[in-house]
Amino acid sequence: MLAVDVRRRFGDFRLDARFEAEGGVTALFGRSGSGKTTLVNLLAGLDRPDDGRIAVDGTVLFDAAGGIDLPPEHRRLGYVFQEGRLFPHLSVRGNLTFGMRRVRPADRHQDFDQVVRLLDLEPLLDRRPRSLSGGEKQRVAIGRALLASPRLLLMDEPLASLDAPRKNEILPFIERLRDVLRLPVVYVSHAVDEVVRLADTLVLLSDGRTVAAGGVEDIMSRLDLRPLTGRYEAGAVLTATVAGEDRAFDLTELAFAGHRLLVPRLGLPEGTRLRVRVRARDVALSLSRPTGTSVLNVFPGVVREIETGPGPQVDVLLDVGQPLIARITRRSLAELNLAPGRPVFALLKAVAVDRHSLGHGGGPPSRPDAR
Repeated sequence: MLAVDVRRRFGDFRLDARFEAEGGVTALFGRSGSGKTTLVNLLAGLDRPDDGRIAVDGTVLFDAAGGIDLPPEHRRLGYVFQEGRLFPHLSVRGNLTFGMRRVRPADRHQDFDQVVRLLDLEPLLDRRPRSLSGGEKQRVAIGRALLASPRLLLMDEPLASLDAPRKNEILPFIERLRDVLRLPVVYVSHAVDEVVRLADTLVLLSDGRTVAAGGVEDIMSRLDLRPLTGRYEAGAVLTATVAGEDRAFDLTELAFAGHRLLVPRLGLPEGTRLRVRVRARDVALSLSRPTGTSVLNVFPGVVREIETGPGPQVDVLLDVGQPLIARITRRSLAELNLAPGRPVFALLKAVAVDRHSLGHGGGPPSRPDAR
């Protein structure tokens, strides 16, 4: 359990953050300047709150009222920065073992060989940082932080400095660490696809304040948070399970809330739980079940909420067993005479869902004893 309740002022900027997270990956999400990195530095002990309290699994790291302020080296938190910040004079092996040597053997809960294997670092162990690519450097930085056997891993936009191919190279390794090591992570990002793919809990920050905190599916499906979660990328997040494959047409069938969602073939085992981001702009509406259409996914539902604003478009929140959002024009809204409570059919093209729209579908995972 991570419990945070802190305040910090920097000139005109004031951070006031309050949330709790029960293990798994907690994403701090918001625009640049919202206070994400400031908050992570307070957690790490690199800066001191003016007031408040921080605790991890019952261990108090900071408590202004109680006079507790553990120094960074005693907090046992791993920190992965935007840049690798590797020691240039050490080999990859030397970088990995640097933090490990500073931890008492009795406190070590990460195994060198396992971390090297999970991050595919074996071919790099004898190389120096200057010979590594950006993605390789970040993998080493993650490994170094893990081998310090932290009780919590902090990742401050670790993919921000990487181009798209390198970013897509690193994400599977982070997923693997989350699923295998079960170490709680605080992950800073302003990229929706990273949050949906990795996080269990989403903490939404704006102008230094915690605007919302909760499950990714719940936060991403709220129309009132569109200005902060991204108007263009707005959409809902479904929790689904792989139900089978249509090998003849290279499709995968996902089950959710009594429905079947067809997407391009994923090659995942049946029963795999997934989180699927469905962009509002990819969902169309009809008052009757369409026939003679190329759209493979048609879901009956009910209009729950309509969010209008300036411009030609509106967002319609639907209940199809799980929340789903459709973005349509104001003209379509008028012609269909949509209102809360009206039955509709939601239409989604199978090709609108790709691998970048998918994340793991489990709740907060358990973790091994960190001693």
